[in-house]
Order: sequence, then C-alpha cells, then structure tokens
Amino acid sequence: MVGTTGWYDHFEKVKMWCKEYDGSILPASNFSLGVNIFFEINRKLSKLMNKQKSYNVKINEVHHTEKIDTPSGTAITTAEILIKELDKYSKWVLDSSLDDDNLPIIASRESGIPGNHEVVYQSSIDELTISHKAKNRDGFATGAIIAAEFLIDKKGLFTMKDIIKL
Repeated sequence: MVGTTGWYDHFEKVKMWCKEYDGSILPASNFSLGVNIFFEINRKLSKLMNKQKSYNVKINEVHHTEKIDTPSGTAITTAEILIKELDKYSKWVLDSSLDDDNLPIIASRESGIPGNHEVVYQSSIDELTISHKAKNRDGFATGAIIAAEFLIDKKGLFTMKDIIKL
C-alpha cells in the first residue's frame, strides 16, 4: 500500500516491479472509504454536469495547520477526476480565479480540521455542492486497515475502487 502522493511520475516503473517481483500494490491518495465514495460520486456527477455549460466548478479544501502539501493529494485526485469528465477544464490551479479552462482549488489550513473537501458547481441560478468532512483521523486508519486486509494473498495492482466495489 502507498498512501503518499508525489511519486506518480514513476508509476509505470513501480507497476513493472510489482509484476516482476510477483507482488501487490494498492496506491491511494486517501484511504478513507468516505473520501473514495466522494471520488466516485464526483466522477458520476461530473459526467452529468458536463452538459450543463452554465456552471462553473471549484474545489474547496480545508486541512489542519500541520499539513505540509497544498493542495492535498485528495484535492488533486478530485480535480483530476473532474478534468477528465468536464470538457470545460484542461488543468487545475491553486487559486480562486475563474479562468475558463482552469479548475480552481482553494486550499486553506485551520487548526483542528482533519480534512474537508467540497466540489461546488455554481451558475447564476443555483449552486450544487458535494462535500466530505472528516470528523477525525479514524476513517483514514480504518480504510488503510481494510485495504491491507484486502491485499492478503493477492497479487497485482489494485485501487480503492476494488475495496468499495464500484
């Protein structure tokens, strides 16, 4: 299992090693089951919203002040999901500008926040928000334990989709 981000440029090499050494790997930017369900809801919703050209989209994230990376791997994964499904956006940016082809991620750090993520679809008529708010860090640990137990006696490359059975 790999729960860090920033190494994905080497993904093909790691995948090859996994196969060569008859191992198993399950990388995830976040092991929380709730976050991974959040990813899948956003994947499905963004497919629907792709036809709704009047909506602008942004990602808001809030984490504890000790979090080093900005934006978080969870926010980046969410952005990558949206960019893949929404023709309007070609890349994400770390700011609040609403440039037509940039998907903004607004990241902030506040004391005592384990991790909150929301995707906001806004038009001049209404707003639709999908969010995940961690109440504590237990969900991350529980998901990692479930993923580790899932990998027992398995070989190959797996994802959290295999865990949540979508």
